[in-house]
Amino acid sequence: MRKIILSVLTLLLTVSLVNAQEETEKDYSKWQVRLRGLAVIPNESATIDVIGGDVDIETAFIPELDFTYFFTKNWAAELILGTSNHDVKAISTAAGDIELGDVWLLPPTLTLQYHFLHGESVRPYLGAGLNYTIFYDENNGPVADKVSYENSLGYAFQFGIDFDLDNKWFINLDYKYILLDTDVTVDATTALGATVGADVEINPAIIGVGFGRRF
Repeated sequence: MRKIILSVLTLLLTVSLVNAQEETEKDYSKWQVRLRGLAVIPNESATIDVIGGDVDIETAFIPELDFTYFFTKNWAAELILGTSNHDVKAISTAAGDIELGDVWLLPPTLTLQYHFLHGESVRPYLGAGLNYTIFYDENNGPVADKVSYENSLGYAFQFGIDFDLDNKWFINLDYKYILLDTDVTVDATTALGATVGADVEINPAIIGVGFGRRF
């Protein structure tokens, strides 16, 4: 009889804990969407064949949309969508500074996040994940016949804070650092009589400020 009573109590306790967990997990929004303004700040360096030198890549300011899905009240995944345009220049080469036009970057980034202080009005979070950058619509500039960039896969690291305005709307501050490098081929046969390859590290810091809404 004692074993039966203990079994029944254990079953009731288990059911109560499951129900409590379900109620707790209903106490958060599964989705949130943010619209942010971003500064994309390259921390660039390059190894350039034949002519040596380094690279200068311009900072870009862009709008960005992101979607976050919460698996639990603390764990979430975020996907960011945005595209940026950057002027590119080879500097301090044997042929001097060379304007290489501009290029567009499409860098979809997926991070896994841990959100602290659920239920509080100020909620910091940390994230890490993967970035795949697509280079497109290259403008070759006045010197090169053609500039080609290789698409690249890299790691992304993230820190941010959400500040509640009410139970749906919030302000967001976000910082990401992306490990991004690409192989660049510059066909400058007409101007320099050579095709030059370069290993370019872009490694941008991405600083964002914006509004978000939970659903």
